[in-house]
Amino acid sequence: MFYTSMFFQYISQYLKTRFQYRGDLFVEFFSDLLSQAINLIFILVVFGHTSLLNGWNRDEIIFIYGFFLVPYAVFSAFFNIWDFNERYIVKGELDRILTRPIHSLFQIILERIELESLLGAITGLAVMFYSGAKLGLDVKWYDPFLFLIFVVGGALVYGGVFIMIACISFWADARTSLMPMMYNISNYGRYPVDIYNKIIRFVLTWVLPFAFVGVYPAAYFLGKKEWFVYAFLTPVIGIIFFALSILLWNQGVKKYRGAGN
Repeated sequence: MFYTSMFFQYISQYLKTRFQYRGDLFVEFFSDLLSQAINLIFILVVFGHTSLLNGWNRDEIIFIYGFFLVPYAVFSAFFNIWDFNERYIVKGELDRILTRPIHSLFQIILERIELESLLGAITGLAVMFYSGAKLGLDVKWYDPFLFLIFVVGGALVYGGVFIMIACISFWADARTSLMPMMYNISNYGRYPVDIYNKIIRFVLTWVLPFAFVGVYPAAYFLGKKEWFVYAFLTPVIGIIFFALSILLWNQGVKKYRGAGN
């Protein structure tokens, strides 16, 4: 109950702050929408030169991209820790966090929350409905529930991986960061993994499992039965990686000795 209360208090303060600057909120939403549109145009350009991509047609790729946007929006809203090294380790703000009687990661997540990123989920749903209608997908009564489970699983995969990357700062507090490179690698999860070679496919499935954010769960709704096992592994992989990231974080906090040392 204590953590639930703290969560809603943080949300309340965040909304008060954001609505003081509605213009900034609109600009951020427009820039995100423009970025998503550019990625969609890239897919359309690719399929302007070919009708199939290793057996996947244009509307299937668009559907996967639309699905990818939903868990990515959840991740972007609640796991905005890309500047953890610079802000909390190098500048020493983690010292402030550790003086409070609440888990440090929970505080950092809520301090860096960006609820406007959830608007990207609306774009993703719109893209999914458009491509799904073009494909004539058959929706079962339980599919919305599976969709929510897959979205949560995908967001936990993202969160787990990036928390682990942030934890490196506890042992190596240099200003350089792996975050930008990891964000670029994560984009591979929005495309079918079988268009890559075996090594990349293995990495995107078991090492940096970004394929569980986009293509694997989306393949279930596309009726790709050969991927069903991977689709239903999505929440399992998400829980495993997120749990491992929490354990690594707790060990990192024990290692941390303050900005002055």
